[in-house]
Amino acid sequence: MSFLAGISVFCFAASYSVVLLLEAVRMFYWRGLRQGVTIGFAAAGLLAQTLYLANRAITASGTPLSSAFDWNLLGAWGLVVVYLYLSWYHPKTSIGLFLLPLVLGLIALAEFASREPFPQSHAGQIWGTIHGIFLLLGLMAVTVGFMAGMMYLLQSYRLKHKLPAATGPRLPSLEWLERVNSRAILISVLMVGVGFASGIVLNMVSHRIKIDEVPWTDPVIWSTAAMFGWLLAAAVFSAVYRPARSGRKVAYLTVVSFAFLAVTLGVRMLLPSEHGSQRSESGELPMSEVRT
Repeated sequence: MSFLAGISVFCFAASYSVVLLLEAVRMFYWRGLRQGVTIGFAAAGLLAQTLYLANRAITASGTPLSSAFDWNLLGAWGLVVVYLYLSWYHPKTSIGLFLLPLVLGLIALAEFASREPFPQSHAGQIWGTIHGIFLLLGLMAVTVGFMAGMMYLLQSYRLKHKLPAATGPRLPSLEWLERVNSRAILISVLMVGVGFASGIVLNMVSHRIKIDEVPWTDPVIWSTAAMFGWLLAAAVFSAVYRPARSGRKVAYLTVVSFAFLAVTLGVRMLLPSEHGSQRSESGELPMSEVRT
């Protein structure tokens, strides 16, 4: 597997950067640029990223792909899959201009994240897996909703001011974007809700056995709770108030949801947290982790 070790983050990040550049160039100069070129570069980047993650899973000393670094890359991987799917079925749109910067942002965020696997007791492995997977799916749903929301607002502005279709990027119809926005809110609240609830159960189990427990006042816990509270409120508001299910209102809801996600990720990166910190069975940080 030595060839896998030669694949770096730069390999697939560079491929996605080229795709973003091609999307931008095609918008202004090469509208006839064949769809296969951008999809080919994106698929090459996805293949490189898949092999990179596979190598990390194979060579992991603990639970495979269980660090903050890995989860950010998995989120980026999922968004690239969404990009390829949407590009294939909507080849004339400039979806990549909105989605690929988010992909590159997650990859950049991963470079600042810890590569140490999250510690887990045997009792918490199942709940930990559920917690991680559903929060990852929630992150993807919020991000896709944000992309659709921004595209909706831009398309709405263009139509309101009667700008020619040739001005700016090609966008899907308002009806399609509206459906994506509405579904993104519902899916994100379900995914984040299951992820948050499973995290609560996981921490309760950890507190009971005194291994890997996280204080309930930890900033990661309350910031995630705040994000879930907003998503739940947005979903309820959309269900009760019919006009919020369509038009600019639902687009604003998805944009604000992404803002809550950004705050949650920022809290995790900037504020001291015991979430995911390495602990011994006694619950104390190992000496290698103690800072002077």
